[in-house]
Amino acid sequence: MKPATAVSALRVQAALGPDYQVLEFDAGTRTAADAAAAIGCMVAEIAKSLIFRAEPSGRAVLVIASGAKRVDERKVGELVGETIVRADADFVRSRTGFAIGGVPPLGHAEPLVTLIDETLRTFETIWAAAGTPNAVFRLTPADLVRLTGGREAAVAR
Repeated sequence: MKPATAVSALRVQAALGPDYQVLEFDAGTRTAADAAAAIGCMVAEIAKSLIFRAEPSGRAVLVIASGAKRVDERKVGELVGETIVRADADFVRSRTGFAIGGVPPLGHAEPLVTLIDETLRTFETIWAAAGTPNAVFRLTPADLVRLTGGREAAVAR
């Protein structure tokens, strides 16, 4: 692992500020399992960022959940008041500025509706993607809520 050098990872570092360090790994961290293996933590400690499209508004919805959980799309839809569908790669890149597999919880191209699964609160520290498929950063669940302005809710199963 080494400090960030990729342009997208440096954008995340700039959004985070000096209190956090974006790290890049030689091994990919695209999936929660890959990230946990590279970092040496539990899959549950990975805060995965998933982008959905709300229908009919077309709003981008960011759901941040533990890597060990599945997002309950019905619950997310109820919380945002619309049906949600998985966003395709073009939608994700246009709304966040990042590619699938490296979407961070902050620093997006536009403001997103953000929901954070409440089960992340059970961990002292968590790891999140940092703009590329091999970059991550460590933070606390409270930091995640503060940095994203996200709403904690039961969105995973």
